[in-house]
Amino acid sequence: MDAAPASGANDEGSSPVEFVLVGAILTALTLAVLQLGIAMYVRNIVHDAAVTGAFHAALADVQPGEGAARTEAIITQTLGGDIVDEVSVSESTLAGEPAVTVTVAARVPLAGLLGVPRGWEVSASAPREELD
Repeated sequence: MDAAPASGANDEGSSPVEFVLVGAILTALTLAVLQLGIAMYVRNIVHDAAVTGAFHAALADVQPGEGAARTEAIITQTLGGDIVDEVSVSESTLAGEPAVTVTVAARVPLAGLLGVPRGWEVSASAPREELD
């Protein structure tokens, strides 16, 4: 007569359970990496738009507000209008010379493009061009 296996020694049916558990962990990890990529992409776009806006606002024949408008237009065309919370332009000094600083307050994307409002504040400066 064969003796019945001890309790827990029979692993029949464990493969589907392992597949579901490991699959759930791998899916969550993959989605987290994708979300990190989206967040870094959004941050890079916002930063590049702030730099472009600062250099545009620093031109001699341009009002500083036009730099803010250009920054917001670039972000809106690239990512949509829901990412930007505020764009501001200020006059400052950079190494003792007049400069323009564009500051963008943007949403940190946590789930897709949805996320924390005003979670990021990105600034970019450019030396002010003067006609003498």
